[in-house]
Amino acid sequence: MDIATARSLIEPTWEKSILPALREYIAIPAKSPAFDRDWAAHGHLERAVTLAREWCAAQPLPGLSIEVVRLPGRTPVLWLEYPGNGSDASVLLYGHLDKQPEMEGWDADLGPWKPVLRDGRLYGRGGADDGYAVFASLLALRVLREQGLEHARCGVLIETCEESGSYDLPAYIDHLAPRIGRPGLVVCLDSGCGNYDQLWCTTSLRGLAAGVLTVEVLEEGVHSGDAGGVVPSSFRIARRLLSRLEDEQSGEIRLHELQAEIPAERRRQAQAAAQVLGEAAFERFPFRGGAGPVARHGPELVLNRTWRASLEVIGAEGIPALADAGNVLRPRTSLSISMRLPPTVDPERARNRLRETLEADPPYGARVSFKSGFVAPGWNAPALAPWLERSLEAVSRAWFDAPAVMMGEGGTIPFMGMLGEKFPEAQFVITGVLGPGSNAHGPNEFLHLGAAQRLTGCVAQILALHARQVRAAGA
Repeated sequence: MDIATARSLIEPTWEKSILPALREYIAIPAKSPAFDRDWAAHGHLERAVTLAREWCAAQPLPGLSIEVVRLPGRTPVLWLEYPGNGSDASVLLYGHLDKQPEMEGWDADLGPWKPVLRDGRLYGRGGADDGYAVFASLLALRVLREQGLEHARCGVLIETCEESGSYDLPAYIDHLAPRIGRPGLVVCLDSGCGNYDQLWCTTSLRGLAAGVLTVEVLEEGVHSGDAGGVVPSSFRIARRLLSRLEDEQSGEIRLHELQAEIPAERRRQAQAAAQVLGEAAFERFPFRGGAGPVARHGPELVLNRTWRASLEVIGAEGIPALADAGNVLRPRTSLSISMRLPPTVDPERARNRLRETLEADPPYGARVSFKSGFVAPGWNAPALAPWLERSLEAVSRAWFDAPAVMMGEGGTIPFMGMLGEKFPEAQFVITGVLGPGSNAHGPNEFLHLGAAQRLTGCVAQILALHARQVRAAGA
């Protein structure tokens, strides 16, 4: 690949074509169905898919087939297929167009549905997570076509249910199975990066088990001065129950079933990644005042984030807002909890163990229930084939002038677990632009345009190197 020629296509196309489309996309409140139960009536997901489809249709890629696939009662997917020009091998590229909800805390001049370009960063919900993926994937194919480079048949699958756990996706994978085929390479652009200065390849993803813990002690609230010291606090009981799961001093998860042995290779990769990151392993997060990380040893922080379980209370009910808080001993407390799981832990087993632990022997005979919510498997990548390991290093140096870094990610991409089971022989390139400060799911989310442009070039070159490897293996 001629890198200079590729840059001369990628950079102006991003500026003149992709950036305007992403601005329009960010302005669409295309929340995932878990956050917009009336998504079909509101039509925002449909608008996002239509925008992407029309942009794809305008690209000079002869032979590109484009279809919005709709199964009854399910969110739509955009399926693109571009014929290969060298072999019968196939590649699957993946992204999504649905978004997380608004979240509070955006700067006064920013907002989730307000695209703002500043200092090479495009602010707004969904640009980096990961609306850019479909545009970058198609542009990578254009690079190959315009340089006459060999490539496999490429399928691009863009879903609209990822932020809800991709619960519609298995049906589409089965429906599209004849067209997906058996890809030898899967490229996903929905992951993170430790910095914006080199190619970061995701080696594992954590799973997730979520649910709502509810503690009830009274039929109705009563005067706290009258009942305090007699009626146990539902919040205190909930706090005790959470201590069954987590050591409140260290944050370590107590349940053996929610722990996993960390492979030696992943420990070595964590050590190497920590050396690259330095204090950025924790400085990337917006700590307030004197707050700081749970530890300062880089490799352990990387492993905490990628191979160890962690608990967060992400929502609450039964607790009035401060302005409405009277001196009342409240009748109940409900806490929405999110338990991130090591990549190899069975999420169904974890969910059952959470329920058993929380509901057993309730303090004071209180009514305690755990209503299970979303669960998703983690994913541990298969060993990299030598050709792909060499290729990742080569493309990172070509486009970033720095070596590639292998590291797990703490988030969950359900699609990867599904594909790992269906295509155990496939190789995976999982990467993305969710780096320091990008704040996916939170306020002030942004897309780093320079990194996204370079990543587009990396994808194009990886596809070309894959075709070369297929040809060499068949010779």
